[in-house]
Amino acid sequence: MQEIALSARNLSVHYGDKPAVKNISLDFASKEVTALIGPSGCGKSTFLRSLNRMNDLIPGAKITGQILIGDEDINNPATDVVSLRQRIGMVWQRPNPFHKSIYENIAFGPRYHGIKSKKKLDEIVEESLRKAALWDETKDRLHKSALALSGGQQQRLCIARSIAVKPDIILMDEPASALDPVSTAKIEELIAELKKDYSIIIVTHNMHQAARVSQKTAFFLNGEVVEYDQTVNMFSNPQKQETNDYISGRFG
Repeated sequence: MQEIALSARNLSVHYGDKPAVKNISLDFASKEVTALIGPSGCGKSTFLRSLNRMNDLIPGAKITGQILIGDEDINNPATDVVSLRQRIGMVWQRPNPFHKSIYENIAFGPRYHGIKSKKKLDEIVEESLRKAALWDETKDRLHKSALALSGGQQQRLCIARSIAVKPDIILMDEPASALDPVSTAKIEELIAELKKDYSIIIVTHNMHQAARVSQKTAFFLNGEVVEYDQTVNMFSNPQKQETNDYISGRFG
């Protein structure tokens, strides 16, 4: 029996009167990659942002239903959202390094959460950059600006920054869509490595990427989940006609 890292129960999101996500229930397994696929505007990014309460920041957003880590509902008003986002990290579509050095980008989160020892921060920076497959490329310029890195390196830096605070789950919203094919391949290799330690939920428009990196796939359409299954089953033998039409390129 697989351990469940995170569950959504009857989750709905409205922006004003407009429903963006409708009554979704999904379980996400621990130390596994789940891909969320579907055409633009189908609700997958809105759903992803709900999983660490980023939609709280959007005026007029209303969320109903539960998001559970164990027995804890993160939508409970008493939830410490800062602590939650430490446990559930986020990597965005475009790299967004801070206007600081490579070192300070990684050390920022641990320092914010109370780690002051330079020795400990040095260890976290090295470990995080190693896990993000970036240490060898940056170890001699840790105190140079992160903005001098290439786009692909910046995205791996953002992944390193996310894992520096020791999350359990990493959310990725199309993390390679702004990158060239070589950088994309490095991100995909990194995802395969990271799932040994983290549960990863990734939104992607790229069918081939979903097939390569994920163990399970959920197909979103019009704010609902049409089908959710092992990735190999979804891509070889989808059960719903809409899934087959999307995967085979008939729309989207």
